[in-house]
Amino acid sequence: MTLNFGRPQLSIPGPSVIPDRVLAAMHRPSPNIYEGELVDMTTTLYPDLKTVAQTKGKATIYISNGHGAWEAAICNSFSKGDKVLVLVTGNFGLGWATMARELGIEIELLDFGLRRAADPQQVLDRLKRDKFHEIKAVMTVQTDTATSAQNGIAALRSAIDDAQHPARFMVDCIASLGCDRHEMDNWGVDVMVAACQKGLMTPPGLGFLFFNEKAAEAQKTADLVTPYWDWHLRSKPDRYYQLFGGTPPVHLLYGLREALNMLVHEEGIQAAWARHERFARALWAAVEAWGEQAMTLNIAAPDQRSHAVTLIRTNGPQATPLRQWCAQKAGLTLGISLGIADPGSVEFDSMFRVGHMGHLNVPMMMGTIGTIDAGLKALGIPHGSGACDAAAQVISEHNF
Repeated sequence: MTLNFGRPQLSIPGPSVIPDRVLAAMHRPSPNIYEGELVDMTTTLYPDLKTVAQTKGKATIYISNGHGAWEAAICNSFSKGDKVLVLVTGNFGLGWATMARELGIEIELLDFGLRRAADPQQVLDRLKRDKFHEIKAVMTVQTDTATSAQNGIAALRSAIDDAQHPARFMVDCIASLGCDRHEMDNWGVDVMVAACQKGLMTPPGLGFLFFNEKAAEAQKTADLVTPYWDWHLRSKPDRYYQLFGGTPPVHLLYGLREALNMLVHEEGIQAAWARHERFARALWAAVEAWGEQAMTLNIAAPDQRSHAVTLIRTNGPQATPLRQWCAQKAGLTLGISLGIADPGSVEFDSMFRVGHMGHLNVPMMMGTIGTIDAGLKALGIPHGSGACDAAAQVISEHNF
């Protein structure tokens, strides 16, 4: 018998749950793509995207996933042979570095492993040794989706400044934008990369690049710039189609418009950050109640954990059967370990991820926690009691 006959719950770290309102906004015939409603609506997206990013700089939209936005950032920032320092806290920082290397950039890695955030002191020490300023940029992710480590972006910027180093600061916010606090201008980020399918609650297909004047000046001499990725016409187009390098992603734009209505104009970005923090802490409380006999949080330090995704390690190869029970018997999809263990290995089968990003409320979060709790019981996995009570206590701590 299965109890999986209701609406399925998606709790993976992207693509996240798509709100019904976003789906409805996309459900329309194709409009005129040369003038009128679509063109007028598109202009309203950019101020709201800047609000989410907390920047007064430039915002651009690409028809791509996050990897495309990665490539756009690299092509607009560097020439072949440039040297870049990449801070790695998991699979995605390494992935961005690998792409840069394949495009002809000299990469130096500062690898902090899989269970902690980047250390600003190590960044400061390395930049101080770069006496001739060979390092052109420091690249990192805010949240590494694979490990759920969250890097302290403001502290890393301070390390660059304390070293009196001119390196540009480039940050991947694909998993964190709209979920974790990010203040691009206040934190001194020069280039920021994001995508639509996580905190922005829109089906995959849109990548975003935000950049300031320092980055724009550097782009003038970058020899990796290509016609499609060039951010110049996308930020100052002569014609509407140049915003997208061709035909606009019509229905994704309508979906994004509705998602930004919800995030910026109805909830507010500050409130969204607080909501994501509350749900993350509720999940952490549940994991702590289940106890180390069942599972542990991958990131020990609370201030280094993402509020968008949590990687959990089970005490043995129990994560895969737990995921399978949740999906098949209960209708809950949890995330697999991604890029940090080989599929089929004991380590792979001992990790799962919970996405708590985007369109999420109390019944959805508590439903995820309660279903995991039921799965532990159904599979006879030893665990502590009181997980749902602990999560509920966190959610009810303060008045909304």
